[in-house]
Amino acid sequence: MFQNLTVFETAHAMAVHAGQKQAVIAQNVANADTPGFVGRDIPSFQEIYAPQDAGASLQRATRASHLHGMKAGRVDGMIFEDRSFAAPDGNSVSLETEMLRATDAKRQHDRSLAIYKSAMNILRSSLGRQ
Repeated sequence: MFQNLTVFETAHAMAVHAGQKQAVIAQNVANADTPGFVGRDIPSFQEIYAPQDAGASLQRATRASHLHGMKAGRVDGMIFEDRSFAAPDGNSVSLETEMLRATDAKRQHDRSLAIYKSAMNILRSSLGRQ
């Protein structure tokens, strides 16, 4: 009955993704005054972990060495450059945009903790513990 609790894996992956997004945002903010620096971002959690079609769930693997597999929670190779803004010195970091992205990352992390806590409460209730 409790062998496959993917809600915990999903909550963990969401928290890891939020942390990785926050790290990329911190690098962007740290280089906001560096001439020629191109800001970076990572795809949203939905783009990385949600299946696009019925066969997409086969794209995720438990090990990185699996054929065509991507280990859940890893977005190292998925960081892309964000050139939506350009200052006269060639820097593409907008502090306002980074502040909004940081807020979104915090909300995502808080949401993952809420999902984890709710699932734990349901699990405890089903076991007769409070």
